[in-house]
Amino acid sequence: METFYEVLRRQGITRRSFMKFCSLTATSLGLGSAFTGKIAHALETKPRTPVLWMHGLECTCCSESFIRSAHPLAQDVVLSMLSLDYDDTLMASAGADAQAILEEIQQKYKGNYILAVEGNPPLNEDGMFCITAGKPFVEELKRVASDAKMVIAWGACASYGCVQAAKPNPTQATPIHKVITDKPIVRVPGCPPIAEVMTAVVTYMLTFDRLPELDRTGRPKMFYGQRIHDKCYRRPHFDAGQFVEQWDDEGARKGYCLYKVGCKGPTTYNACSTVRWNEGVSFPIGSGHGCIGCSEDGFWDKGSFYDRLTSIHQFGIESNADQVGGTVAAVAGTAVAVHAGLTALKRSRVDHDKEFPVREGGNGQWGK
Repeated sequence: METFYEVLRRQGITRRSFMKFCSLTATSLGLGSAFTGKIAHALETKPRTPVLWMHGLECTCCSESFIRSAHPLAQDVVLSMLSLDYDDTLMASAGADAQAILEEIQQKYKGNYILAVEGNPPLNEDGMFCITAGKPFVEELKRVASDAKMVIAWGACASYGCVQAAKPNPTQATPIHKVITDKPIVRVPGCPPIAEVMTAVVTYMLTFDRLPELDRTGRPKMFYGQRIHDKCYRRPHFDAGQFVEQWDDEGARKGYCLYKVGCKGPTTYNACSTVRWNEGVSFPIGSGHGCIGCSEDGFWDKGSFYDRLTSIHQFGIESNADQVGGTVAAVAGTAVAVHAGLTALKRSRVDHDKEFPVREGGNGQWGK
């Protein structure tokens, strides 16, 4: 099987462009420039990794997001870096032909392919709420996962269950890690995940032949290590006590913080405020709508998207949002007073030293 670099060269991609791609990839992964060479070496020498992409209960928004990736282009990832041998949404084959390809790749590359899962399996009534190839999806999922090297859980559906698992969850929609328990799994949640995050995670796995460093919930730290609130461009308005009180008020027109109209940025870990969407153009908060927390477990069962958060005491936000402006002003006033006091004290000490200088003998005695 060809390497990624061989495919690029055959397509007329120059060495310079290839190294630029490796540099951009290292940057998007949060790695130092020293990793550019390592990525280039891996992509030059390693054969393309077969990927089997399966779909359960979902809306296909993860695929829609993935094919719109810009850095690197999804077409480069799909057609060059990956050997996407099975994806019943994107492939031309269907029915028995598609199933034959799935079984052939599973046998030919046993233990050496990546399983990417979009959607989740419903377990109620023996899985009959989602049928693929004439069988319950949960059975196909277990069968294909048994010979996979690593597994990717795309989106909130595969990672947490998403809206299909919302109460009362009549189909018993279940995240894949509760069905696949003997394989390394990386969760890439979001509804959908950011396109560049998806391609970067795949690039890391192909380059280093392992999962990226994960947080306690199984998400890659490089993209889910900080709250959206921490890097949000509206954060200064939050700190200044400037909030949108209701939709289309003066605060909304001025781009104030959306916390009071339900923004879940303070409790949501994702790269939306830094990587953003549509080639880095914007993200929901930038478009005037609060974060709904779609990369967090159970976001669909936490009340209205427009209700203010009330259970985040560890962040100290809900208790002072109404007074934070006054608090900031008070703190600023205190700081000014302290600064003035220290300045006066310093001036007094200087005047004292002029009046009573230390004797050059160094015996510590004051004298005129």
